[in-house]
Amino acid sequence: MKLHPDKSNAPTITSYGPGWLALNGEKLTTSMVVGSHGERWVWNFQSYDDLNADAFSAIESHAPELVIFGSGDTIKFPKPAWLSGLISRRIGVETMDTAAACRTYNILAADGRHVIAALLVQAPR
Repeated sequence: MKLHPDKSNAPTITSYGPGWLALNGEKLTTSMVVGSHGERWVWNFQSYDDLNADAFSAIESHAPELVIFGSGDTIKFPKPAWLSGLISRRIGVETMDTAAACRTYNILAADGRHVIAALLVQAPR
């Protein structure tokens, strides 16, 4: 039996730290939305307090199986009203700190799942 390594074409979060993340080796210092089908845009929200329903509505049209919300350094759950569009389309949402969200996104994307990570990247305190 010959074994071959799995190969994924999904964008990969190659590293992260306080105030930054690297996507396929490119260091970024802004909050980002990254998807396993190539979705990528700057998420114009710098902290949890900046979020609103518009933060998540832009993701709906991409119809992922799952949205992973990286809420920054600590876990803060989004308000249900912000997620109503995703919920009505039966799109799952998981919340975790941004570091855990990066790791979880990579695993699910490499597994071939259509997943989108919405990641708050906060400047170090």
